[in-house]
Amino acid sequence: KIQQMWTSLESVFTGGDIAKQMPMEAKKFSQIDKDWVKIMQKSAEAKLVVPCCQNEMLKQMLPVLGAGLETCQKSLESYLEGKRNKFPRFYFTSDPVLLKILSQGSDPESIQEDFEKLFDAINRVQFDKMDRKKIIKIKGVVGQAEENVDMVTPVMAQGNIEDWLLALESEMQRSVRRECRYASLDCNQLMSGLSLGDFGNKSIAQVALLGIQLVWTMDFQDALARMAREKDKTIMGTANKK
Repeated sequence: KIQQMWTSLESVFTGGDIAKQMPMEAKKFSQIDKDWVKIMQKSAEAKLVVPCCQNEMLKQMLPVLGAGLETCQKSLESYLEGKRNKFPRFYFTSDPVLLKILSQGSDPESIQEDFEKLFDAINRVQFDKMDRKKIIKIKGVVGQAEENVDMVTPVMAQGNIEDWLLALESEMQRSVRRECRYASLDCNQLMSGLSLGDFGNKSIAQVALLGIQLVWTMDFQDALARMAREKDKTIMGTANKK
C-alpha cells in the first residue's frame, strides 16, 4: 500500500506546476521520498525476504511514512477538488488526467490532446505564431473534416490554468454567438435563392443547422399566417415541400 501511494505521488510532487503550488506538501513528500529510498536501498542490500522484513528500521519507519503519504494524498485530493470548483469542466476528467493537465499548465501547447476531454467540440486550439501563449482559433476535428472559429478576442494562456480555461470557455461562447449572428443575416439570402450548400459552407455545421431551422420556422410562420388569411389549405403542403 505504501509503495503504491509513493508511486502515484512521486511524479506529482517531484516536479511540475503542482509541486510549485503545494510547496509545503512537496517539502514533506521530499523527506518521505528520501526515507523511502533509504529503506529500498537497505532492502536491496539484504537480498533475502525474511531478514529484510525483520529490519527494525523498516518496522519503525513504515507506519510513519504511511501516515505522511496519506496526509499528502488528502491534501492533493483537496487541491484537485478546489480546481474543479473553480473550473467545473474538470469534473469531466479522471484524477490522473487532471493531474497531467495541471502539472503542464505552464506549457499550454502540451495539453493540446486534452482539450477534447474538457470541451465537447474543441479538439485543438491554434496559437499565434508570434506569441505562443495567445489562442486565436478553436478547432473541431471529426475524421478528415476540420472546422475553425476565430476568437472574437484572443485568449492569453498564462497564469493559473483554470483561469485561462474559464476565459477560453467564455470567449468560445462569444465567438459562436457571433457566428450565429452572421448566419442569421445570411438566412435572408437563403430565402432569396442562396443554395443550401453555399449557405452551409459559409458557416460551421452547428450554426448552419441552426440557420436552416430559422428559415424553416420563418417559412412555416408565413405559411400559417397566409393560410389563416386566405383560407387555402394547400399553402401548408406547398411550404412542407420546400
